[in-house]
Amino acid sequence: MNLKGLTTKEAEQSRQKHGSNVLTDIPSDPLWKKILAGFKDPMIMILLVALVVQVVLFFLHQAEWFEPAGILVAILIANGVSSISESKQEGKASALKAEELAKETAKVIRDGKLTEIHVTEVVVGDIVYLQAGDKIPADGVVVEGKIAVDQAALNGETEEAEKIVLPEGATYDKADLLNPYYIYRGTVVCSGEAHFEVKVVGDKTLFGELALEVQEDTRETPLQIKLAKLAKQISTFGYVGAICIVIGVLAKSLITGEIPDTAYEWIRLIMNAITVAVTIIVCAVPEGLPMLTSILLSFQSLKMAKDNVLVRKINGLETAGSLSLLFSDKTGTITEGKLSVVEIASGDVKCYDSFEKMPAALSSEMIVGIGVNNSASVSDGNIIGGNSTDRALMKFVAEAHQEDVKSKVEVKTFNSFDSNKKSSSVVILRNGKCVTYVKGAAEKIIDRCTHYMDENGERKELTSTAALTEYSDSQASRSMRLLAVAMADGENDESGLTLICVLSIRDNVRKEAVDAIREVKNAGIQVVMVTGDRKETAAAIAKEAGLIENPDDVVMTSAEMAEKTDDELKALLPRLRVVARALPMDKSRLVRVAQELDYVVGMTGDGVNDSPALKKADVGFAMGSGTEVAKDAGDITIMDDNFLSIEKAILYGRTMFKSIRKFLIFQLTVNVAAVFTCFIGPLMGGKEHSVILTVVQLLLVNLAMDTLAAIAFGSEPADKEFMREKPIARNASIISKEMLIEIIISAVYITAICLGILFFPPLRDLFGDVDVTYLKSAVFATFMMAITFNGFNARTSHLNPLHGIGKNKNFLLVMIGIFVLQFVFVTFGGEVLSVESLTPMAWAICIGLAFMVIPIDIVRKLITKAMSK
Repeated sequence: MNLKGLTTKEAEQSRQKHGSNVLTDIPSDPLWKKILAGFKDPMIMILLVALVVQVVLFFLHQAEWFEPAGILVAILIANGVSSISESKQEGKASALKAEELAKETAKVIRDGKLTEIHVTEVVVGDIVYLQAGDKIPADGVVVEGKIAVDQAALNGETEEAEKIVLPEGATYDKADLLNPYYIYRGTVVCSGEAHFEVKVVGDKTLFGELALEVQEDTRETPLQIKLAKLAKQISTFGYVGAICIVIGVLAKSLITGEIPDTAYEWIRLIMNAITVAVTIIVCAVPEGLPMLTSILLSFQSLKMAKDNVLVRKINGLETAGSLSLLFSDKTGTITEGKLSVVEIASGDVKCYDSFEKMPAALSSEMIVGIGVNNSASVSDGNIIGGNSTDRALMKFVAEAHQEDVKSKVEVKTFNSFDSNKKSSSVVILRNGKCVTYVKGAAEKIIDRCTHYMDENGERKELTSTAALTEYSDSQASRSMRLLAVAMADGENDESGLTLICVLSIRDNVRKEAVDAIREVKNAGIQVVMVTGDRKETAAAIAKEAGLIENPDDVVMTSAEMAEKTDDELKALLPRLRVVARALPMDKSRLVRVAQELDYVVGMTGDGVNDSPALKKADVGFAMGSGTEVAKDAGDITIMDDNFLSIEKAILYGRTMFKSIRKFLIFQLTVNVAAVFTCFIGPLMGGKEHSVILTVVQLLLVNLAMDTLAAIAFGSEPADKEFMREKPIARNASIISKEMLIEIIISAVYITAICLGILFFPPLRDLFGDVDVTYLKSAVFATFMMAITFNGFNARTSHLNPLHGIGKNKNFLLVMIGIFVLQFVFVTFGGEVLSVESLTPMAWAICIGLAFMVIPIDIVRKLITKAMSK
């Protein structure tokens, strides 16, 4: 066939008419949009209310300029940090995608010459030349040659599909990926050479349609739901507290008889009440929380990168920690992803698990039978060419250091694999005579054998195949694929063969995957293997991997699942362990049904066909060896395709969630104690006590100290004990009952000592004859140190507050740094912080009072532990 291809002019005309080969990439929101969207957060909105009030107070000369400025800085930091972090993460993913795309090229005939161009420049009508290893750049039909194509990226099937020239008058169905004439973008040429004519480009290709589908929005993550709920609760707490303090101050004036006489005095009273109300609002909002999630992601992402886990989307990590159901691929994830020779059996069923253990006479003939009769070869230590079976056999030959076997024999004829005979053969010349070696499906080869070779290399008559049949059935039940190797004098491979051996080949279960699956199951996560294998093979692998342990565990095929209604499938789901012969749409259905039952669902995948399910799942684990579309759809990329790395991602996710909870105990204790102190203080004292903790002081605590605390809690190491806990339900509150009790007890104690310094004479007198500003300085110092000591309570549920502290040296360093900052704030804060410098004795008293928060919490832990028994 005369292949002219397109001219440059024709290519441009085609591009204008049919479009380019660029895949549409829906851009993420720009940074400014993310920041604007952040202002809808209830916690940001309550701070905006406080800002507006504080600005009004400033213009009425009731507030200093740095008070509204401080609130504005808090808003910008709280909203900006998370938005910037998310944008950076998306930027990294886009850069990785662009880097991969830049490498993709295609060989086309342009202006009568074979030219290499970027894949995006391919147009409809181009004639593209394909060789083994090429990724197909567009959809089209073969016009010359023959190729075998790996279409796993689209249909998940590992079996290669043959593509040939479309005969004149023949038709095909583009929707049928197994049709022999049409080829698809994103698939890979395994062998052969061909030219194909491009029929469809860009988003109109099957690859493009799937890629576009996975860019749709996904639902909120469990943590987003929990934090949104918490934000509403906190904002409500702040508003109610602010209203109550205004009412309280006015009521106090009426009850005590201090009713203003003039309009000016009324305005002053209301302004004072509003000032306290703004303080209450600022107290209620944990401004450090958005920073914590960003800091946590940065710390954990760096650690995870060393464990072959790449976090591509900011919410993927925390969702992994909440998983309750994981749908996992088999090939390459639970198994090694490559075939290996596991066992060799002779004709009299003597078994050997390695080449070295085989008798020399038998092994030498076997090496010729699988090494010379092989389409693969060894080059610089790498196995190239051939199908997966031939590569597995050649790897076995190479590991036996027999890779030069081909050069040692004279090959007369090589007959590649014949699908009718289910075998391949080679004829060699030995001592001037022809000898034929045959390799293929065990049941086919054994039927053609009349003799077998014993361990001494002697031919023995094969009187019965019963033992071999029993062995074959036993191996098949272990998901082994059986190949027989036989030989015959002359060039006949049809009958009268002498059996050399039977090889058991299998994609072995990863040893580390078995342990990882056990860990994940112990963590309360259900694991379901989804595979294209037949039911018996899948069940055998699942048993070996530890997925199937009980008689009532369910294994079903795609066809069996299709017969079930959604309600029937939901009833079976808790016992489901394996889905065999799975189709791409099965994964999406499984995700949907599981989510309707409120499971937090994880899904692994590597192909374009997996992308919709990866996108719909709460967390998608894309394999590092997979397609870019799958990686884009996934939240986390498992660089080594190993189930062990998935287990690590879950552990890191749980560590992140734990760290957030620990920080919330720390942060909300600060907020509740501050609200109580600022609410009760003005009601107990006179005008000089109208403001106990100023807005600037509280902003300093929330931004400076809490940011450092976020670093401290964000550095908490991944602890295996987290994998012994059950998953947190999607709709469960992020603040547990035990956490709430801890927060309230610590907050009440901190409030009591702060108010005691001002209003309880025995405690107040410890500081000597000092003014109210000095006492307020002592309150500020005690408050800061008490919440810092409480950080040790928050970081562990163990009785010993120093449990495991050596694994997080950052925590100790940060806490020491916070103590130093506290001394600096109180000593040099002056007018800005409304404080005076304290004496060494005053500091000692403050430290003693603050430290007591630790033994008080130890008592709480003892009582809780006793009650739980």
